[in-house]
Amino acid sequence: MILIGMFDSPYVRRVAISATHLGFAFEHRNWSVGRDAALIREYNPQGRVPVLVLDDGEALTESALILDHLDQLAGPQRALLPAAGAARREAQIAIALATGAVDKGIQLVYERLFRPEEKRHEPWLQRCRTQADGALAALDHRCEARGAHKEWLVGDAMTQADVTLACFCTYLHDAVPLDLSPYPALRQRVERYESLPLFRQFYVPFDAPVT
Repeated sequence: MILIGMFDSPYVRRVAISATHLGFAFEHRNWSVGRDAALIREYNPQGRVPVLVLDDGEALTESALILDHLDQLAGPQRALLPAAGAARREAQIAIALATGAVDKGIQLVYERLFRPEEKRHEPWLQRCRTQADGALAALDHRCEARGAHKEWLVGDAMTQADVTLACFCTYLHDAVPLDLSPYPALRQRVERYESLPLFRQFYVPFDAPVT
């Protein structure tokens, strides 16, 4: 398999961590959505990452689709998203909150990088910040309720909730940049995950894309 995209993308990074944890080897093409857009469009007409090119040449786009495919390959006993029941719902809720936060964070990043300051609409930026803060506060509450002594956010093994939480919150911290100190339980959990070799393996500092 071939994974296309830079690891400073939270979506690319969560695919890399998930694939490696599940035991799937991949070739990495460190292509930027800015300078390498033409190359990426050969596999994804939108020019977006991540893209996972399968051994038969089929290209999967959107990280949720890619992660679902990897879980199916791994089988229900090893899949990172629990198969059913309360554990699956808990993981999905955490993933949804983290995704909501990072989506708003990405909008803030793009405003800062690509829109002249005099053309930025502060009420819209504040709305994005408020929505991101709401999601992070809810995640912090979940982390606090889970307790620092619990190694993983859901159940007794790492799930996609843990991978997504770390990748997305680290992006927010690095790229927006957003201070995680108002969310102490969340910050502590993210820092612990990021200290693990698997997460360190695929961490690179944020590299702002260019048009």
